Amino acid sequence: MNRLEFIRNEEKKYHDFCYNHFSLFEEGSWLAKPVKTVIDLMSFFEIKNNVQVLDLGCGVGRNSIPVAEKLKNSYGKVVCVDFLDSAIEKLKFYSLQYGVEHIIHAEKADIGTYFIEPHQYDFIVAISSLEHVESESVFDKVLHRIASGTKPGGIACFIINSEVQEIDRITNEYLDALMEINLLTDSVLAKLDHVFQNWKVLMELVKPLEYEITRNHRSILLTTNAITFVARKGNEK
Repeated sequence: MNRLEFIRNEEKKYHDFCYNHFSLFEEGSWLAKPVKTVIDLMSFFEIKNNVQVLDLGCGVGRNSIPVAEKLKNSYGKVVCVDFLDSAIEKLKFYSLQYGVEHIIHAEKADIGTYFIEPHQYDFIVAISSLEHVESESVFDKVLHRIASGTKPGGIACFIINSEVQEIDRITNEYLDALMEINLLTDSVLAKLDHVFQNWKVLMELVKPLEYEITRNHRSILLTTNAITFVARKGNEK
């Protein structure tokens, strides 16, 4: 098993555990509520019908289900992409539970190779997912696909973890951060600024975060510089 396979296996175990032990919007985990920035951005589409949304790395629908609820009466669609079977299965279950199964369209795929139709989406969301593509070059390609896939006037919203560290809570030992790509914060910002240079940047924020996770019954402190980047594509003349 190579390093990429090992990391993805560990991430699968971690996410499968979360999805099986915590219900969507249940207090006590990161599934408890959607990302506020994502929900706030839906205000841009309040008077628009047939809004097309793409959620890359959707998980069980923490963001896509609240987004779909806002589109119930406007004939919108939320395409949800995730690599994990457990995520797609739970997403379908929750979409039925919350009455948005006609809006949610779940697709099992690797976001690193997922084809995005040019000028297809009003709103593309990638929350803590792009750092899980297999390489930096794939990361760059996905950014360009997102830029191409956004409609004129549409919005792209990212949260990307950078400079991630993992520390054993008992021994204080620094561990190998199990992240497919772990870029410097300045490098990620430079890439975003380059790809979206002709867009209107609505938000660019770097926030140091730390939280505890459990890997193989081991308590780990994970620290990161979380980058929030939101940009709006210019309208065609």
